[in-house]
Amino acid sequence: MDDDQTLATAVRRLQELQRGFDAVRQRTLQLCEPLVLEDYGVQPMADASPPKWHLAHTSWFFDTFILSPWQPHYATFHPAYAELFNSYYNGVGDPFPRACRGNLSRPTLEEILAYRRFVDQGVVELIELFLQDPPACQMAKMVEVLELGIEHEQQHQELLLTDVKYNFGHNPLYPAYNSTTLAPGLPPTAIQFDDVAPGLVHIGAAAEGFAFDNERPRHQVFLQPFRVANRLVTNGEFLQFVEDGGYQRPELWLAEAWQQLQAGALAAQPLYWRLIQGQWSEYRLDGLQPLDLHRPVVHVNGFEAMAYASWTGARLLTEAEWEFTAGSEAVQGNFVESWQFHPASQSHGSRQLFGDVWEWTSSSYSPYPGYQQLSGTLGEYNGKFMSSQLVLRGGSCATPQQHIRASYRNFFYPADRWQFTGIRLARNI
Repeated sequence: MDDDQTLATAVRRLQELQRGFDAVRQRTLQLCEPLVLEDYGVQPMADASPPKWHLAHTSWFFDTFILSPWQPHYATFHPAYAELFNSYYNGVGDPFPRACRGNLSRPTLEEILAYRRFVDQGVVELIELFLQDPPACQMAKMVEVLELGIEHEQQHQELLLTDVKYNFGHNPLYPAYNSTTLAPGLPPTAIQFDDVAPGLVHIGAAAEGFAFDNERPRHQVFLQPFRVANRLVTNGEFLQFVEDGGYQRPELWLAEAWQQLQAGALAAQPLYWRLIQGQWSEYRLDGLQPLDLHRPVVHVNGFEAMAYASWTGARLLTEAEWEFTAGSEAVQGNFVESWQFHPASQSHGSRQLFGDVWEWTSSSYSPYPGYQQLSGTLGEYNGKFMSSQLVLRGGSCATPQQHIRASYRNFFYPADRWQFTGIRLARNI
């Protein structure tokens, strides 16, 4: 492809991203519509952030990595925002401590919304400037960073929902975020295990199209034959584990998890289950509801997923096994666009590989062979977190559908369970 064709391709992609930028910024505000003023500043735990901070940080990303380097004669909205709303990019300054984000009563929500409008206007004007007189030497980088910023905001849309849920779900009032109560789930099919005999396979994102740096390079992996469950584990099935004393059986648990159980740092049921007058309920974003035995279990951590799998005589998939299993399927399922904000029961013919819950794998989050992080400060996006975490796959009911690919690698510490995380079983042949 010659230089003119390359530039023309970049211009077309920038025009597409112009529409994508507007859509993602509006979606974030739409997700905030059920909130009231008092909700915006609450930080219910150190790992969660207030909605107000998410609104500002996603703007800070475009402000820092697009407007500051490329907008001519750029004057920032407020110089202190560079510190207040920096998450973890040490290459551009010292971030404000994560655990203290809820202490920021100022700037006000009104001021942060004004900041968003300021950034939106600046990005729109800059895109128009690039489209009117495309700078050949900068177009490809502009496209790369703008696309990354859009994907970054989609990640924070999911985080906004999970953080709000942690706040509401630990409030004795159990307020509902979603005003429409979900209908009861339908009984799933009996769980079955399909035989898979892959051999030498390719995993990872192809060189073309958008993917995060941790999804590349595409490479070969040898997989032994295995068996994979045709659906997710349900609440009813996990309840049997609870009632069988699964949380009291040390042989099922990794040593670190067992220590947490004994110290009371891990409650002996999924995060939002509540036993009230002898009956199990679950907090969902439509409020506190009777536990729906037919829906997938959610908000279990990696330790719980492994213990449950051990209890059934099964195991978790590796991330390579998961990607090979899902790679031939269309990315369809219960994503945030359904506005259910909770895992759905199995629908006819669905294996629930995409959407509903992030599926824990047994794979540690580490670089692929030949991995190269992004250049400059944006290299801090993924690579520096490749330590002590597990990979999750598939997306959830809080994830934008456009955001997910079969190669997508999410990652959390095995003790984390405030995200929409669940379980799929596998077995050896």
